[in-house]
Amino acid sequence: MAEPKKERIRIRVIRIKDTDDDKAIYAKALKAFTAADLQKYTEIEPGIPAEQVLAEMEAIHREESEKRKLRQEKKKRKREKD
Repeated sequence: MAEPKKERIRIRVIRIKDTDDDKAIYAKALKAFTAADLQKYTEIEPGIPAEQVLAEMEAIHREESEKRKLRQEKKKRKREKD
């Protein structure tokens, strides 16, 4: 289950002065926020169906349970042999 590489997120730097108050900082941030930024946060990303995830987890659980069962039987036979 390999995930595709995600794009690197570029963070835009907003230059503010020490004398800027909250209102001025907010105005600069609002001006720097573009339609592309909005699109990035409202875009629906395709996901993995829950049924598929559950099926994969159940398969892994079955495999590991079988391995554990075989190890326990092997230990039991070894104890009986000794």
